[in-house]
Amino acid sequence: LRTYQGHGYEVLDAAGSFDNSQICSGGADKAVALWDVTTGQVVRKYRGHAGKVNCVQFNEEATVIVSGSIDSTVRCWDCRSRRPDPIQVLDEAKDGISSVKLSAHEILTGSVDGRVRRYDLRTGQLFSDYIGSPITSVCFSKDGQCVLAATLDSTLRLLDKDTGELLGEYTGHRSTTYRLDCVLNEQDTHVGCASEDGHVYFWDLVEGSLALSLPVGQGVVQSLAFHPRLPCLLVATQGQVTLWREDSFQPEGDPD
Repeated sequence: LRTYQGHGYEVLDAAGSFDNSQICSGGADKAVALWDVTTGQVVRKYRGHAGKVNCVQFNEEATVIVSGSIDSTVRCWDCRSRRPDPIQVLDEAKDGISSVKLSAHEILTGSVDGRVRRYDLRTGQLFSDYIGSPITSVCFSKDGQCVLAATLDSTLRLLDKDTGELLGEYTGHRSTTYRLDCVLNEQDTHVGCASEDGHVYFWDLVEGSLALSLPVGQGVVQSLAFHPRLPCLLVATQGQVTLWREDSFQPEGDPD
């Protein structure tokens, strides 16, 4: 449909705005780009990171882009202003930022320094939980009560967001080298993770038991994402994207 060209090196992450009109992306050229979806043009480029940009996210209104970099900082960029510098820099991490997620009033980050950090923007507070192993991915549960973190010791951990208490551990996949995604499904009943053995794994959130192992390909599965409403899963591995869906899947209305 459209190709977005404008990064000098490989693109490491991209995200869409709530109204599908804009895309933000970050890459190895240290830049964060804001794109117009329809025209394919770069609306703005933000420079300020001193290393590769690993992860980017819009806030809910798509007025701010939050980016995390190998330079150990998280930077917040105002999409509406012409100012070239970030409106905020979060530099508490001691090593590269591997993952950033946003809620209505929080920024959640995972770092290679082994810490999950949560910034509460309403109170101006930072909450930090030490896991120990380098973190590859973090996400909020859909009910906003928990945080899921994937680490390079081939373990997923579910933490109580407010207390930091360890609620569950999930193992069986392989994650020792690559930056792999972790997810929770829409009902918060299962946690999932990509794996270096060509599979995607899902566990029962409460019991911790392995519920499903999807064989995707021969190589590393790096990325996976659920559809926001439908029982569909996108998985990326070795230059191909595959779409999985439940047997009971019914498409919504007219495909156009």
